[in-house]
Amino acid sequence: MEHLRPSPPNSSPLTPLGFLDRAATVYGDVPSVIYDGTTYTWSQTRRRCLQLASAISSLGIRRGDVVSVVAPNIPAMYELHFAVPFAGAVLNTINTRLDARTVSVILRHAESKLIFVDCASREVVLQALSLFPPNYPNPRLILITDDTVETSPSATVEFIDTYEGLMVKGDPDFRWVLPLSEWDPMLLNYTSGTTSSPKGVVHCHRGSFIMTVDTLVDWAVPKNPIYLWTLPMFHANGWSFPWGMAAVGGTNICVRKFDAQIVFNLITRHGVTHMCGAPVVLNMLTNASKPLEKPVQIMTAGAPPPAAVLFRTESLGFSVSHGYGLTETGGLVVTCAWKEKWNHLPATERARLKARQGVRTIGMTAIDVVGPTGDSVKSDGVTLGEVVIRGGCLMLGYLKDPVGTASCFKNGWFYTGDVGVMHEDGYLEIKDRSKDVIISGGENLSSVEVESVLYGHPAVNEAAVVARADEFWGETPCAFVSLKEGLKETVTEREVVEFCRKNMPHYMVPKTVVFKEELPKTSTGKIQKFVLRQIAKDMGPVTQSRM
Repeated sequence: MEHLRPSPPNSSPLTPLGFLDRAATVYGDVPSVIYDGTTYTWSQTRRRCLQLASAISSLGIRRGDVVSVVAPNIPAMYELHFAVPFAGAVLNTINTRLDARTVSVILRHAESKLIFVDCASREVVLQALSLFPPNYPNPRLILITDDTVETSPSATVEFIDTYEGLMVKGDPDFRWVLPLSEWDPMLLNYTSGTTSSPKGVVHCHRGSFIMTVDTLVDWAVPKNPIYLWTLPMFHANGWSFPWGMAAVGGTNICVRKFDAQIVFNLITRHGVTHMCGAPVVLNMLTNASKPLEKPVQIMTAGAPPPAAVLFRTESLGFSVSHGYGLTETGGLVVTCAWKEKWNHLPATERARLKARQGVRTIGMTAIDVVGPTGDSVKSDGVTLGEVVIRGGCLMLGYLKDPVGTASCFKNGWFYTGDVGVMHEDGYLEIKDRSKDVIISGGENLSSVEVESVLYGHPAVNEAAVVARADEFWGETPCAFVSLKEGLKETVTEREVVEFCRKNMPHYMVPKTVVFKEELPKTSTGKIQKFVLRQIAKDMGPVTQSRM
């Protein structure tokens, strides 16, 4: 058999983009996207994506160019997940919650050639561009208009076209650009977007294909589901579901902003069957306390969900599945695969088991928890180690950061930086996270970044930030601050918070500020964060936290 090798008929590059072609054939008349009073079918969505890809190409966008999108869960955001890579370009979706400084850093690091801007994010993007260095080439801008959004006109930068205006200029018979290799870059996502040296995660067509199919199989998604977009598509490309819904002919219910009452109304109106979201979303749904008429499947990830929240969510009629993944994996690669025998356990025990992250999905090669030597820790549910992963959906690496890539790709594994234990039954449970990461409402934020802003306050001598439990967001930053000596005026917690609000995205702002004469340190002068974490834990959860 040695002469049998890959050949053109059996080695087409894997890509999830082809799912749309099939959807238009099989599910052509099935509703694909519903938003407000607008409904498209799968044949219409394919036509619109091809037209848009054609128009993008006519602007001179070529294979490998980065095209950015700043938009919420609206039809345009969904269509661009196909249209941009259809043109051969690399899709970069940017968190709409970021401030202008952070967006500016991302756009420059990505070297974006074209930006699609939702009307509600118009001013932020324009301000971000104003922060570019002199003579730095500005990307061209396309404005996504929306009659449901009130916006103020701005003349500081001229948009070259509107989204719909650009689309009508495209060719609906455009032959989309196939990847030369399934390893060609397709996506660029930023893990944080809050640093002058951001981590840009690059995913290829092959990895996105594997992630999409893997997720559909693991969650047992049937044909023609009704999927409600409560998970932002800018979060790791909606955990691969933009392409997944095309694969199964689902209907995408788009909603611009999460609101529990609106969500329940959409569930009833459209017969929603599936949705995703961070534990904070579950908490918001349970606070609405509205039992469902029919069960709804909901996948949660982004932070370990409290067992009490899982219990309350399922009591409303949601069937909760729990998974684990990172921006670097492109979606969920560990899920708490449910066992039939667990159904006979008390509800509180079921919730405790479901709070574990679980086992690798079928598309992953392996997961493990390893100690400092790289050897597996004992599967006793107690011994801590770092979670490592191996599989085909992992990123190609970090953009322009070979050192960062090499530091997490080692010994044949991807080192996640998360700390966990392996239970005797082979189920993984995350116990802690890398010390610089706080997960707030599904957003990963670096405590180091918050500290760097706090150190900019003229009265701050030392600052350290750790996670504090929050009943609404899961976790929020808790800042421990020592002040400079000889201050003439008293510094208050409110003043520090307001300073932070002016200098960082609001979701990063500490919800708690604790003043101490001196922060605890080791003999070498390093701040002992484990001591501060215990203090924050002893304080209990923040009970009222809004952004």
